[in-house]
Amino acid sequence: MPEENLPEAFTLSGDWSGQHVATAIHTGHDLRPEVAELMSLDEETRLREEDPFTDAIGARCPARVVVNRSRFEVDLNRARDEAVYRRPEDAWDLEVWRESPLPEDVTERSRDLHDAFYAQLGERLDEVAARGPFVLYDIHSYNHRRDGADRPEAPFEGNPEVNVGTGSLDRGRWGAVVDAFMESVASEQTPGGRIDVRENVRFKGAELCRWVHERYPDRGVALALEFKKTYMDEWSGEPDRERIDALAEAVAQSVEPVLAALATVSSAREGSA
Repeated sequence: MPEENLPEAFTLSGDWSGQHVATAIHTGHDLRPEVAELMSLDEETRLREEDPFTDAIGARCPARVVVNRSRFEVDLNRARDEAVYRRPEDAWDLEVWRESPLPEDVTERSRDLHDAFYAQLGERLDEVAARGPFVLYDIHSYNHRRDGADRPEAPFEGNPEVNVGTGSLDRGRWGAVVDAFMESVASEQTPGGRIDVRENVRFKGAELCRWVHERYPDRGVALALEFKKTYMDEWSGEPDRERIDALAEAVAQSVEPVLAALATVSSAREGSA
């Protein structure tokens, strides 16, 4: 597919007049042609390591960011210098490229997308932060049947359905916001029962959350939300639309209590200043 026929690399949509944003930065599958020509991964393997349908899980949040390019072109949840996978150890020991090293000009054009993404998101979030504290849901997913489609899933103990990553968050300041999210989602009744939500069990968050907390230390609250791929078959790529709908509704229902907790924390801090 010619590059001019590709969808936009990323889109910012919805209502940005409030203090809540949801991102799906690993949901994309597109590759620009020069990257596709150099890639050795087959479609199925690449899709299995991406985060399909995470845009749908966040689709009912007011303001949304969706990235359409694959993380195998540029991983926006890694620092710029590490955003292009160069070696197998950068990408779950997968042989990503037909030739090594990857041509530097191709790598730099991928990094240009990293620059553009953070520049545009920064411009938009600067306006949000100017109004006051805000919350960002950084929505991802993870595999739990890595041993094979017919093999047992990973043990429950170490694999929550929703892992809330707060590794770069000042929990002493914003803990009530985290708790509000977890309590809200865990309280939702779904066709599959209550949602299992736990904090920092599998993941603690990466570059996007770190960037938010560094750029907006007194105003940004970023939660890295990793959804176990119970909402799809991670080997065939087939979605479970009913489960996706249930998760999307649970995420949407969490926005109001999370913003209420944010307002309470902010007012308390202002009162003690």
